Amino acid sequence: MSDETKVTQEYGAEQIQVLEGLEAVRKRPGMYIGSTSSSGLHHLVYEIVDNAIDEALAGYCKHITVTINPGDSITVTDDGRGIPVDIQPQTGRPALEVVYTVLHAGGKFGGGGYKVSGGLHGVGASVVNALSQWLRVRVHKNGEIYEMKFSRGAITQEMRVVGKTDKTGTEVTFQPDPEMFDTLHYDYEILHERMREEAFLNAGLSITITDDREEEKRQDVMCFEGGIREFAAWANRNKTPIHQDIIYMKGTKGDASAEIAVQYNDGYNEFLLSFANDVRTPEGGMHETGFKTALTRVLNAYGVKNGIIKGDDKVTGDDCREGITAIISVKLTDAQFEGQTKAKLGNAYIRTLVDQIVNDQLTTYFEEHPATAKIILEKAMMANRAREAARKARDSIRRKTGLESGQMPDKLQDCNERNPELCEIYIVEGDSAAGSAIQGRDSRFQAILAMWGKMLNVEKARADKIYGNDKLYPLIVALGAGIGEEFDLNKLRYHKVIIMADADVDGAHIRTLLLTFFFRYMRPLIEQGYVYSAVPPLYKLTRGKTVKVAYSDEQRDQVSAQLRSDNPNAKVDIARYKGLGEMDPHELWETTMDPEKRSLRRITLDDCARADEIFTILMGEQVEPRKEWIERNARYAVNIDI
Repeated sequence: MSDETKVTQEYGAEQIQVLEGLEAVRKRPGMYIGSTSSSGLHHLVYEIVDNAIDEALAGYCKHITVTINPGDSITVTDDGRGIPVDIQPQTGRPALEVVYTVLHAGGKFGGGGYKVSGGLHGVGASVVNALSQWLRVRVHKNGEIYEMKFSRGAITQEMRVVGKTDKTGTEVTFQPDPEMFDTLHYDYEILHERMREEAFLNAGLSITITDDREEEKRQDVMCFEGGIREFAAWANRNKTPIHQDIIYMKGTKGDASAEIAVQYNDGYNEFLLSFANDVRTPEGGMHETGFKTALTRVLNAYGVKNGIIKGDDKVTGDDCREGITAIISVKLTDAQFEGQTKAKLGNAYIRTLVDQIVNDQLTTYFEEHPATAKIILEKAMMANRAREAARKARDSIRRKTGLESGQMPDKLQDCNERNPELCEIYIVEGDSAAGSAIQGRDSRFQAILAMWGKMLNVEKARADKIYGNDKLYPLIVALGAGIGEEFDLNKLRYHKVIIMADADVDGAHIRTLLLTFFFRYMRPLIEQGYVYSAVPPLYKLTRGKTVKVAYSDEQRDQVSAQLRSDNPNAKVDIARYKGLGEMDPHELWETTMDPEKRSLRRITLDDCARADEIFTILMGEQVEPRKEWIERNARYAVNIDI
């Protein structure tokens, strides 16, 4: 951390401002942490860590530790200045108490506590406290250790001195409240990824994450002197870069600063991560807009100036970002996010700053590195030609299939209902399974689309190849919403898109191919929760005239025991379903398609960056990362019939 970023004033109680009380949090936790599911549970940790990161941004903190304790309580420590413990003027109470018991109390409202802060709303500490069964905070400050304890937001121990210290900093330990959360189990890997991200974004900051639970026992220490340059290289580690340098740009204006790291790979997908005050902005915002606009302008200007682009043969923004990995990180004093989840950055002046940095510094970089500039521009021009080929293929297929007139593919057995909200489509592999599904379905609202043969792996193909693909095109036509930048969720013909494949290796492969396609070319379909996986039974158990099914080995054993409950020696026949195709229509309806009885798994997208990485590993060109991933995760595979 440079000394220039340090706040000159002492961080004291007068910087803590009170806006309102805490009563709403336990009534509506989702408003503050997104949900009470696993994501909300992990969000508690991020809120406390964000406060420590703010100390790092101010130049006072060098080390942060996050520990998952036995019993899934969490401890977060930092070596910053320590939360103020003197009396806060508005309330007459210790500032530490105010921070943990009053909503919207903190040093982030222009009181001089922080110039730059990710914890914009000042609710982090108090919200975590309100949603914890118990919480203990210890502050090392003024040569003493101050301690305070709470339960579900209420004070159980007033602030008191419990020891001497020669350090400064804050230590928070909390136990999430079982009354508030669906699950209390912390996933080490989720926290590890988030902490690694924070370490990348704060060059030189050391973050240690430890799992102290008996069955886990892990630790990772992360410190990246190269900051987001190392982030871009790490993001491309399973891809093949087309230039070795990480293109790094940075600049400041007043209290605002921005840094950008870029490296292209030989793939076809755009991977862009943006952050404002270390908070990820998944919906982008002004910093992304400034970057995209300037990137397109610079590439076109370079191409025209050097005779590579002739006439009106300009490249579009999408062409310029094919195969890009870009990390954009901005720091600003008055960050305006949309909502507490901070998904989108709204400060207009940041667009101008980022645009100017990229325009000036990327132009200079291209002039000094003409070979790299040429490689990147040629990739963009190839993307442009592929896009034009895709348009021609699309237009040609529209004419051939009568898409504009609404003609549906032969393999689709449509439903009678026309309201998309009430309609569902089953994507079924193989004619025999599709035949059973067609006969067994409720044709009022269930459509069946038969897929056959080996599908295209879109991770290794451009859009022009997809439009001409005889396996994927019927699916595109049936769903009716287009693909890629043309995809329009309002035109979707079914609000449940259900993948129904066998519970074996081939079925898993088909599901993965389809999900790769949806993720790369119809992402809003997954983001809005319209994609599901059917869960067919694995076993059929028969005793006399009584027939039951089981969806797992454990359930098989339970059902078998139930069937023998009145006679342990009774004969129970257990048959393993070989596939959907061997079920008769009635069985398929009863077990897999009847909305009253079936199980569906909704496919969700919690983390685009993580999903991008997994699809690259599993479906990309490089074999070694895939082999390593399979070896590391094989023990988690269930219900796979080898």
